[in-house]
Amino acid sequence: MIPALVVIAVLVLVHLAAAVVATRVIAARIEEQNPPGGVFVPVTGGHLHLYDLAPAAPAGPAILLIHGATSNARDMVVALGEELARRHRVIAVDRPGHGWSSRPRGRADASPARQAALIAEALRRLGVGKVVVVGHSLAGAVAAAFALDHAEATAGLVLLAPVTHPWPGGVTWYYDIAARPVLGRLFVGTVMAPLGAWQLEASAKASFAPLAGPADYARRTAAGLVLRPAEFRWNAQDVADLLPFVRKQAARYGAIGAPTAILASDDDTVVSTAIHATAIARQIAGARLVLLQGMGHQIHYNAREAVLAEIERVAADATTAA
Repeated sequence: MIPALVVIAVLVLVHLAAAVVATRVIAARIEEQNPPGGVFVPVTGGHLHLYDLAPAAPAGPAILLIHGATSNARDMVVALGEELARRHRVIAVDRPGHGWSSRPRGRADASPARQAALIAEALRRLGVGKVVVVGHSLAGAVAAAFALDHAEATAGLVLLAPVTHPWPGGVTWYYDIAARPVLGRLFVGTVMAPLGAWQLEASAKASFAPLAGPADYARRTAAGLVLRPAEFRWNAQDVADLLPFVRKQAARYGAIGAPTAILASDDDTVVSTAIHATAIARQIAGARLVLLQGMGHQIHYNAREAVLAEIERVAADATTAA
């Protein structure tokens, strides 16, 4: 008679094997449905994928759009890039390991400073001069790192519901698991994609609370790409390694000299406006703080016109300062 533990072990292995197959099928389907839409720019050790949009006669400095966690450049293109590209050259980049960008140094590329350096390298290869850097959520730390470490390439800075300072507590449990070396690989290689695909539309809708958000957001922004095992793991590393990074970076914000606007909503339950936006606004001389009401975390959609107006204001200030 076969021991019960052996039977259980076999059943577990069968289910894990099925989950691995399901994950690979889902990932392949997601990639087929969301092919690269931009250009690939070589950087040290790999490449960045980005969208380079411009009218026939661009005005003012180029606009660099950097997306937050659990998304890719399409999120910023749909929200802001297509409209901004009526007047400006717009560069919307997949951060390293996201969308179709590579992750040259693995977990080391979770550092916002390292991501800013790779983005700055890509801009140099494209021959882009100074840019107005726009970062949403987690990319607030990346945009701030860009302004600090690449001041010569920074014409202005716009932070949208940004993460900039240390916060109490940790991160969501599934990010913590996915970021771990061994358990993380097992987690993202088996259960994450099937569960994520099942909840994708609902999760996307919830991120716009208290407003509804675009009905076709997940499709238009290729949101499903984050469910691929490698990208989800890299995304988790970005989130897990963010707190120790901003602990060190937060003391440097007073060195930012570019025209700056910071926008956040009073009811943001994802990133605390008091801990982050209002704090960095006090540190940057001359920064304009715009406090919105009832717009939640996805302010680049929920308060699109206000965000576009501030980007244009900073671009105009940058042109005057130049």
